[in-house]
Amino acid sequence: MIGIDLELSSCVVLLAGDKSASETTAERLRAEGCELLLAQDAPQAMAYLEQAGLLVICDHDPQRFAPVLAAAKIPVLHATPAESTGSITLLGGGPGALDLMTLRGVRALAEAQVVFADRLGPSEHLALLAPQAKIVDAGKLPGHHKLTQRQIEAQMIQAARDGAKVVRLKGGDPFVFGRGFEEVAAATAANIPVHVIPGLSSCITVPGAAGIPVTARGVNTMFTVVSGHDPLGEDQLRQLTQLGGTIVILMGMGTIEATVAGLLRVGMSRDMPCAIVQSGTTEVQSTSHAPLWDLAAAARAHSNPAVIVIGEVAALPQSLLAQASGASAGALLEAAS
Repeated sequence: MIGIDLELSSCVVLLAGDKSASETTAERLRAEGCELLLAQDAPQAMAYLEQAGLLVICDHDPQRFAPVLAAAKIPVLHATPAESTGSITLLGGGPGALDLMTLRGVRALAEAQVVFADRLGPSEHLALLAPQAKIVDAGKLPGHHKLTQRQIEAQMIQAARDGAKVVRLKGGDPFVFGRGFEEVAAATAANIPVHVIPGLSSCITVPGAAGIPVTARGVNTMFTVVSGHDPLGEDQLRQLTQLGGTIVILMGMGTIEATVAGLLRVGMSRDMPCAIVQSGTTEVQSTSHAPLWDLAAAARAHSNPAVIVIGEVAALPQSLLAQASGASAGALLEAAS
């Protein structure tokens, strides 16, 4: 294991060293059947010393444990510490429901030592998903950011430089209006290993959870995903109208009145079917359907997080309900609400 042929099964081993530096050594010792006592500093190691049959020092600064070495009356081995630089993983947590997070994402959180979490996605389940991690609330509300984007990036980089496995947990997918590539660029510039784990984006999953397909044969052949954070310009509104496909708007509740007025102004039919899906995929999901002319009024019954769908496909769930009857109609209504 560390260069010497020893029978370590059932041996009580005191492993002294920083957690990130000694993690690999700890895993190997456990695999050999050792009972581990873990100490990250000299006083803690001194307290465990009499209980151990072997002392293993694995730290980037082994001199920190010189008093322990001097006091040890048991065999002592030195193990090579892991690289001190940690990593950053950008993780898409999906639209909100815990069971819509990917297995790869669940594994990343289980191994994480620091998690920078947005308010969307499955952040409320972090105590279960990342039991050993320090949780940093990096959530952003409209007009109120606990941390700026640059502060988030700086803190993630510092944590990784300190040796931690850092996970940046975002709702949906980190590359769909998630500023994920900015964080990739910041980590790369700092020479920090960075990985991306995609997530299910709310632009598709939330309409789907309400029974709305963003494309449908014979209805449309395209959909456009739009950020509604800022009001759309006149040319953008005109181009969206001329495309003739589905428009899916994320972060658009604050500008919905301007969006509706603009689309009507550039010639979109006032009777265009629309829908608003709030808290999609969760237990409190709710959906409203309205024609374009009444969409802003319908939005008053909803709040963020919500996805806005504009296009003929928004009427499809209700068209099925109109054709159904009895129990089947009830089941369809439940699926599309």
